[in-house]
Amino acid sequence: MQGKIIAFSAPSGAGKTTIVHRLMDQIPELSFSISACTRDKRGRTEANGKDYYFISVQEFQEKIRHDEFVEWEEVYEGAFYGTLKSEIERIWESGKHAVLDVDVKGGLSIKEFYKDRALAVFVKPPSLEVLEQRLRTRATDSASSISARLYKANFELTFEDRFDVTVINDDLDHATETAAKLVRDFITAEPAIL
Repeated sequence: MQGKIIAFSAPSGAGKTTIVHRLMDQIPELSFSISACTRDKRGRTEANGKDYYFISVQEFQEKIRHDEFVEWEEVYEGAFYGTLKSEIERIWESGKHAVLDVDVKGGLSIKEFYKDRALAVFVKPPSLEVLEQRLRTRATDSASSISARLYKANFELTFEDRFDVTVINDDLDHATETAAKLVRDFITAEPAIL
């Protein structure tokens, strides 16, 4: 079996992480690709090596210099996120397909790098107003951070048409069901002949 990649991207707060976690519980052929990042852990729920590889800015930049990332981005000033090549290889060597929870630019980079081996899924909130409410309810960000995330979300929504498929997260159960069908169809499809 040749491993595949499913990259979920969305504006912050659209629900991509929740959908990805649900898919991991439903589809045993999948393995979560843990991203590297330079931000601090959120509360007590996030763990190093489970949710992210939490590393310093200096370590991250060293890995960039050594070309260790498939994709990386400075999402906000001093806040780097990226997908390590070694993480994708680890998943494929285990006989599974990689699922990524990445920002919009990261999702497009993954698609460009892996072509037909990758499915780029854009998770879209029903509206910017709903997205703002979700960010406020999450209670992990300051008012200025929420404002910055909404500004960025408005920009990220313009990239929707560059993804393979869009899942609108207006109802979490329905969005998860839609995403699960897309993923199952993709991982069971024969690779395209080049």
